[in-house]
Amino acid sequence: MSGTMRGSVGQRRHCPFTGQNDAHHVSYKRFRRRIIQRGSREGPAASTPLTTGGKYEPGFEFDTICQRLELDSPPRHHEPAQRVLRGNIRETVLARSVSHCRAVTPPNTPHTIAARGRAAAENAPEQGWVWRAAVQEQGNAQQAGFASLQPFAVLEKATVSLPGKSVMKMGAPSLLNDYYTNLLDCSCNGMIALALGSSVYLWNSETRALVGYLNPSLQPGQPHHQMQSISSLCWSRDGRVLSTGSRRGEIQLWDVERKQNMMCLPSHLSVVRAFSWKQQLLSSGCMLGHIHHSDPRAPMPLVGAVIQKEGICSLQWSPGDNWLASGSTDGLLHIWDSDFAVLTGSHQPITTMKQPGAIKAMGWCPWQRKTIATGGGWTDGKLRIWDAQSGTCLTSTNTNSQICSLQWAEKKRYLVTGHGPPHHQIRMWEFPSLSLKDQLIGHSHRVLHLALNPDSTQIFSAGADQRFHIWDL
Repeated sequence: MSGTMRGSVGQRRHCPFTGQNDAHHVSYKRFRRRIIQRGSREGPAASTPLTTGGKYEPGFEFDTICQRLELDSPPRHHEPAQRVLRGNIRETVLARSVSHCRAVTPPNTPHTIAARGRAAAENAPEQGWVWRAAVQEQGNAQQAGFASLQPFAVLEKATVSLPGKSVMKMGAPSLLNDYYTNLLDCSCNGMIALALGSSVYLWNSETRALVGYLNPSLQPGQPHHQMQSISSLCWSRDGRVLSTGSRRGEIQLWDVERKQNMMCLPSHLSVVRAFSWKQQLLSSGCMLGHIHHSDPRAPMPLVGAVIQKEGICSLQWSPGDNWLASGSTDGLLHIWDSDFAVLTGSHQPITTMKQPGAIKAMGWCPWQRKTIATGGGWTDGKLRIWDAQSGTCLTSTNTNSQICSLQWAEKKRYLVTGHGPPHHQIRMWEFPSLSLKDQLIGHSHRVLHLALNPDSTQIFSAGADQRFHIWDL
């Protein structure tokens, strides 16, 4: 490693961003390149957030092996990057100024939008995005066979709703088997967004029809492995804007009604793992522990930023928009106030809670605004209810299983959790007693993502078995 470091320091390389010729940014660029190159040679570890240079990304077929590992253990620490970036957020992030992507208006033709403002990885051509309307396929997946499985192709459909059984099972090919991703969300209008590889599919839960998908377009001479995988997505509260984050740190806002890319926000320097909207404000968190607050209406959208030492794996504003909760890979749950108008990285959380293992499954209680639930990972497996103001654990229960996802069902006052090994179930818990109400069985691998429809009468789940289920609640 020391030889590699000396060899890298001895070479002067061009920095593609205006005003970033200082030693800090060059050092980080070299650090990031070495990490990516090493990942390309060795392949990713379980739940790694790094791109793999085209070798492969972990799929569900490796799940049996991955279950022997600490699937939700913290990834390698990136101390050099943290030291370089701490206290220098403004110069690092604002240099990557926002770009308004080219809007396209024809409603019935493919829409290509180029993300021009954010420089891509070195030697990688600029990537565009294409909106494509859904084409209804004849027949179903059972007739066509699994070899030609299409996104949201119906595999099974129940004629009668049975307790504990899914109403419908559909295909979700290329769903990334990564514990730290957030790839499923349902809008207030019942529109499902599901990221499959480098594409985002929109499915209407009311009509049960595929609307279309957002797909990256290969530029001439661009290798297929340089297409960016989606690592997180989130609907705005009014259901009009979809935010997507990539494994290379790009954030894009998509106007679904007009079918056009609105803008590319100032980028993170690592994998974008989580989003949360506060009215018109979008908060995003990345693997390096940076939280950015962006207002798309502002001339310079980045209006605030903070840094925590641990990598972000979950992010959510409280129902009253007073507090922001961030879950980390080291098992720390930070509660931040809404005074985020700083770019120095010196802002401190008002409360911090600790649990063993990463906090990826996390959610605020909709009807008790100071209450938040967290789910423990592979080494923990406990479901906990916290008082966010005092930082105390109110109650907990041991699920004896990895908790991958968590949602509150407000109508029935249930807490819904998606689990990994050993049983890969969805469980419903009564609140506040945390008594087990029901178990939903249908996935054959861990249930990575959960979402509920607007009136909390149905559960949507996406698993590492590359299946999407609908359940009646």
